[in-house]
Amino acid sequence: MPAHDVLIIGAGLAGQRAALAAAQKGASVAIMSKVHPVRSHSVAAAGGINAAINAADDWRSHAYDTVKGSDFLGDQDAIEVMCEEACAEVMYLEHIGVTFHRNEAGELDLRAFGGASMKRTAYVADITGQAMLHVLYEQLMKHHESVERYEEWFTTSLLQDDGGRCCGVIARDVRSGRMEAFTAKNVILACGGAGQVYKPTTNGLIVTGDGIAMAYRAGAPLMDMEMVQYHPTCLVETGILITEGARGEGAHLLNADRERFMVKAAPNKMELASRDVVSRAEQIEIDEGRGVGPGGAGLYLDVTVVPRKRTLEALREIVNLGKDFAGVDITREPITIRPGQHYIMGGVKTDIDGRTPLQGLYAAGEVACVSVHGGNRLGANSLLDTLVFGRRAGEHAAARAAAIGMPKPEADRQLRRDAEAIDAIIARPREGRRVSEIKHELGEVMNHHVAVFRDEQGLQTTREAIARLKEQSEHAWIDDRGTVFNQDVLGAIELGFMVDCAEAIVLAAIERKESRGAQFRTDFPERNDEQWLKHIDISLDGDGPNVSYSPVTITKWQPEERTY
Repeated sequence: MPAHDVLIIGAGLAGQRAALAAAQKGASVAIMSKVHPVRSHSVAAAGGINAAINAADDWRSHAYDTVKGSDFLGDQDAIEVMCEEACAEVMYLEHIGVTFHRNEAGELDLRAFGGASMKRTAYVADITGQAMLHVLYEQLMKHHESVERYEEWFTTSLLQDDGGRCCGVIARDVRSGRMEAFTAKNVILACGGAGQVYKPTTNGLIVTGDGIAMAYRAGAPLMDMEMVQYHPTCLVETGILITEGARGEGAHLLNADRERFMVKAAPNKMELASRDVVSRAEQIEIDEGRGVGPGGAGLYLDVTVVPRKRTLEALREIVNLGKDFAGVDITREPITIRPGQHYIMGGVKTDIDGRTPLQGLYAAGEVACVSVHGGNRLGANSLLDTLVFGRRAGEHAAARAAAIGMPKPEADRQLRRDAEAIDAIIARPREGRRVSEIKHELGEVMNHHVAVFRDEQGLQTTREAIARLKEQSEHAWIDDRGTVFNQDVLGAIELGFMVDCAEAIVLAAIERKESRGAQFRTDFPERNDEQWLKHIDISLDGDGPNVSYSPVTITKWQPEERTY
């Protein structure tokens, strides 16, 4: 049975940063991913990373903007940690080889992003996440003697001892179908969000809420799950993301009358208001009949107002996306966009060192909720979140590992249970519904009722649909009955993870009877600090979810009216 001081599930930016930090502290580290690390979803992060690098800027200003962006649901102690440590993290990346864009003076160039009081987003054209991911992977190669890589291993469950402590995982080798137990003093979940719960989504096919659901099933609480971000600019046809960097460079949003409608919703920030504000303004235009394209389901993003040379230099990937997926040259004509599901602000509840309430279990990145994003994440804060809290989780887990012995769990029972569950999936009779059909319906109902606008009736309808789909998913059949690269069986397991995540999202959205950040209830359209300035926590109690509350940490900034 392989054994490690620190076992990290997920090899995106949070996972790789945690692995580097733990290895540098002398721990024996393993990093496990169901895809090759440079295929992790962090590769899709385009716009940049926030840090108060400008001499005229200050991390406290960044922190306030983040608190305000969170609609005052973010925990301010965690936000202060993230923003204060941001510059050092960006400098570290620059020193190890991330080729950030520079201005004519040779300084790191900074672009504007939504909700920020000044330009503070460092970037690599519009491939920032990809650039960071490849450089971190290169750095991991330096630690090949102390960092074991389990690439294309699918984690099926967390391993726990009799006291409930996390002491490893059960995983399946995708290439052979072999099941194995892995022992670890600490496990760090860094396996991303749950975007595939929605259809369409900007998230890749691998983003299925695995870590959130595994932690939830093991007894860890989830927090802020109702807060699901819709990005303002996604291609109407496919949901593919058009980076906020386009608006940061000066692109305009226009309705069918060619009006810059953001003047009504955010007269001071216009297209660079926070994402929830922009997405709501867009949806109002569409719902009131001022949309464009087939069915009036979109709006125009006009990048032609940006100098063509600058667009080709700083936004070259979305130039290609426009041509390849919409047949539009964005340097010469507007492109049609709409709001689309993009990010889960909630996740596994952690502290500022990545610790969950389950001893031995950590989480970092989109899988986690340290609540730096609260009700709404500011663009370019996600890469910062992954790196700062990935590093902190890795360091803390390494220190804890140095002080304890290697656990000796009785893993055979859990290993056998997971193997039997997979065998049962493969053996299901070919009757009833397929995995893909259930996944499609889940995504459609979530996107219809649990999106930019929500109400009690729609949420209850979705809750009933999820209960039905959950039952159907337990009998859904698959085609592939082999062992080598059986993606069908993994898809069936992922569907179970997605249904658990969807259930938690809807339950929390029903519970929060107010409008705050990404949660806009048309039946409760006002923010209610007196009753709802608190986190909603969801935990598994027996066979069903249990709702509880925890306080929002306020250090400096009292809630105020949020305008842009």
